[in-house]
Amino acid sequence: MNKQMKTGGIGFYILILAIIFVAVYASGSFTQSSDSNYNLSTFKEDVEKSNVVSVKILQNEEVPTGEVTAVLKDDKRVSFYVSDVKAAEEIILTNDTLAKHYTTSDVQKPSWILTTLFPYGLVALAIFFVFSFISAQSAGAGGSNAKMMNFGKSRAQRIDPDEHAKRFRDVAGLKEEKEELEEIVDFLASPEKYTGVGARIPKGILLVGPPGTGKTLLAKAVAGEAGVPFFSLSGSDFVEMFVGVGASRVRDMFAEAKKNAPCIVFIDEIDAVARKRGSGLGGGHDEREQTLNQMLVEMDGFGINEGIIVMAATNRVDILDPAILRPGRFDRRVTVGRPDVKGREEILEVHAKGKPLGDDVDLRKVAQTTVGFTGADLENLLNEAAIVCAKEGRKFIEQEDISKSFIKVGIGKEKKSKIISEKDKKITAYHEAGHAILFHVLPDIGPVHMVSVIPTGSGAAGYTMPLPERDEMFMTKGKMMQDIVASLGGRVAESLIFDDITTGASQDIKQATATAKDMVTKYGFSDEIGMINYADADEVFIGRDFGQTSRAYSEDVAKTIDREVKKIIDQAYADAKQILEENMDILHACAELLIEKERIDRKEFEALFGEAESEPEEVKQIAEKEEGSNTEEEQNNTTECETEEE
Repeated sequence: MNKQMKTGGIGFYILILAIIFVAVYASGSFTQSSDSNYNLSTFKEDVEKSNVVSVKILQNEEVPTGEVTAVLKDDKRVSFYVSDVKAAEEIILTNDTLAKHYTTSDVQKPSWILTTLFPYGLVALAIFFVFSFISAQSAGAGGSNAKMMNFGKSRAQRIDPDEHAKRFRDVAGLKEEKEELEEIVDFLASPEKYTGVGARIPKGILLVGPPGTGKTLLAKAVAGEAGVPFFSLSGSDFVEMFVGVGASRVRDMFAEAKKNAPCIVFIDEIDAVARKRGSGLGGGHDEREQTLNQMLVEMDGFGINEGIIVMAATNRVDILDPAILRPGRFDRRVTVGRPDVKGREEILEVHAKGKPLGDDVDLRKVAQTTVGFTGADLENLLNEAAIVCAKEGRKFIEQEDISKSFIKVGIGKEKKSKIISEKDKKITAYHEAGHAILFHVLPDIGPVHMVSVIPTGSGAAGYTMPLPERDEMFMTKGKMMQDIVASLGGRVAESLIFDDITTGASQDIKQATATAKDMVTKYGFSDEIGMINYADADEVFIGRDFGQTSRAYSEDVAKTIDREVKKIIDQAYADAKQILEENMDILHACAELLIEKERIDRKEFEALFGEAESEPEEVKQIAEKEEGSNTEEEQNNTTECETEEE
């Protein structure tokens, strides 16, 4: 709530209190109170004692009741009511002096203005100010979230070209995406060039990509470059608990856009309202489906020259309704993917503006070590580094600050104060040493960036962080097999050293099983299963798939899948065990160093192997096994030794 709204609220309550005070004061002024301790008997005694100087009687017209006001010798004025004024007159006439100094008159009737108009006027005034205050609060909230009775109005926020306009220069790492949208900017700037030759500009552009890749920023940059109004809202802003509100808001939004054409309407997370119809229990009467139907009508109802372009963003294009993806609605689909190493460097340079960097900071090196990071991840990384720098009282961000932030963002903040027994520390040291040796020895998944036995905020007792040094478009069968081998390194090390195993490898086993299952069911890496996709559906739509099994294969196939997954895991376990047995001296040395220092970096770890290290023959055999490829992006291979909370 802003300062203006707070001030208005305080003034409103002060005004209400003032009205109540005036009403109470006025009512007290019009009604005179009497002395409850003074009555007719006391008055008679004072008259007999000659203590009364003068008397005034106010008698009602219709009845003999009235009020007697007497002035006593000590100048005290008393008043009392009598049921019959004649009784008071008889007492007065018993005193000759007082009989000459008393007056009788009728009770003065109050004005009808004070008895009728004034009370009702106060009530009307209070009601007026109440409604005025509600209207002022609604206007002060911007008219999008606080209008009590405007449920059907659009919640789109308008951004004019001169208000915080973004440009393509503010969008880094998306060169091809910006080039694809330049013709949209050209159309908005000079539409007659296209309409003159009968061209139809795409009415809708769908930005597809993972979260944090800059889809919203790209849409704002298009509006900023074209110099046109930009209407922004989320897909969830359409749907309310009231039936028909979503469709009404769609109509109002497009009506407002037509008044400001040419313009851009941007709908973020459009999958919240444009999911496939028939996927809910409400059927055709579902509020969300009515909203989608109205959006389909509006998007297909433009004229060629109206100059309205709808841009939308989603990371779940697979669940959108086919009708909204057809030409004439969302004609063009722009994929906004994760940036490559060059794009990450450009993004880091943009977010580094305004942040003083030390001489040892190499943004190119940071870009090389942040494979898989999106623009939002990189911004968060530098922001965390700046927080670390400010916390330590320095004026410049150092490379060490970025390294600490890299660990904090990827794994969690280290908890150095947590007390760990020597036994648990030793188990964790051998567990992480097993992972680290495999990451280093296997050719496609290293090198090791850091190994630690310090607990983290994610619940891990330690971590081994590999550092991919290049972007890879494909994931090979051999690399996926090496990932599984490295994941099982901690469990194998525990078994070899302690002749026992712990629960610390639960996450490693889960990750290895998921990878092995994908190899069998999704990528066709199993000779027995063949190149058939048996992967489960990503999402079950209630209403369409309700009551149906999500498994589209027989029990025999399920048994074969289980057998193939177990075969892969068993082979990976045997390979990991063979490698660690060949490097047992290094396993002990690494664990002892971890117990001593708690955290070692790449240089310290690689020094354990020596400069003249030769690659074991069994490692070469593992690397030369069958290779395949898939199009899945490389996942974060950081392994953690988890602790079981009691």
